[in-house]
Amino acid sequence: MKKKQLLTLLLFAFALLSYGTIPVPFNQKNITYMGRIGMESNQYAELYWPGSSISINFKGTEIKGTFKNVKEETYFFVIVDGDDSNPVKIKPDTIKSTIVLAKGLKNKKHTLQVFKLTNNTTFSRFYGFELADGSKILPASPLPKRKIEFYGNSITAGHGVDVKAGNPDSGSSALFNNYWTYAARTARHYHSQYSCIARSGIGIMVSWFPEIMPEIYDRTNPDNPQSKWDFSKYTPDIVVINLFQNDSWIVKQPNNAQFKARFGTTAPDEAFIIKSYQDFVKSIRSKYPKASIICALGSMDATKEGSPWPGYVEKASKGLNDPKIYTYFFPFKNTPGHPIVAEQKVMADGLIKFIDEHIKW
Repeated sequence: MKKKQLLTLLLFAFALLSYGTIPVPFNQKNITYMGRIGMESNQYAELYWPGSSISINFKGTEIKGTFKNVKEETYFFVIVDGDDSNPVKIKPDTIKSTIVLAKGLKNKKHTLQVFKLTNNTTFSRFYGFELADGSKILPASPLPKRKIEFYGNSITAGHGVDVKAGNPDSGSSALFNNYWTYAARTARHYHSQYSCIARSGIGIMVSWFPEIMPEIYDRTNPDNPQSKWDFSKYTPDIVVINLFQNDSWIVKQPNNAQFKARFGTTAPDEAFIIKSYQDFVKSIRSKYPKASIICALGSMDATKEGSPWPGYVEKASKGLNDPKIYTYFFPFKNTPGHPIVAEQKVMADGLIKFIDEHIKW
């Protein structure tokens, strides 16, 4: 009798805890993910790369999400009904916890997107949404037909985008903002799907840390060499490569540990630089035989007047004799630090103009 009473009390307590909510697990069919998302377990999704996102359509007045921050500080924008004029910014806790994403909404159809702002050195787990009682999950919106993918460094990842003009540059996660980068802006302009494979400090030949882009570009989880991405899951129409900024700095620093590890005591010559770039582009081409590939550079000092690096990219691209490989150089911004919001918009405007003039998709 006592066991029966205890069971009744436990069931009652559970009912009280769950009353008034509709759980929507991370793998519910009407949740849409964009970017390279880890789904190795049946417990959660993992978001590694900047610009990765989660979307859902629902009818109701409130929605929550359950997250756990796993590595460094990870920040997201929450965008309701496509209105990004004043998005909510959230930072998941290091323990599994539920966050109110939106409340006080009109009881009608809504769209909600959770968009990862920070570098690929940060990542979080997503367990699912929670809707208020009486709400309804709606079918997912059709994915856009166009697809675009970016490979880049801090400029593309969103390093320092939220630094205010005149303030010192900062690599703080709180000041990363991939949503307002030229890459994400360009994707939104074309109403395209968006994939961003970028990390602050990375290069093609050498980085500020041991890994280089040719070693991690094919991973789902950038920290795990065994976590290989299935390229058949996402075939972009356009690929934009914006790398070499970090290479351009480190090749001048023979005492740098990564210089020594990659080059020994002698800086790479022009032939080595060009071949390294070509080898990476060939790797991308092998994954996407039909894509238009834009070999870009800038807008920091790698495109400053007198820099040899645009010439290296130009020679490498032309040497591949591929009619669907293009070059585009973002003008040198001529201000300290990384591109901030306004400068990223200038970059996006220039890239969009170039695409409109040269690529039909």
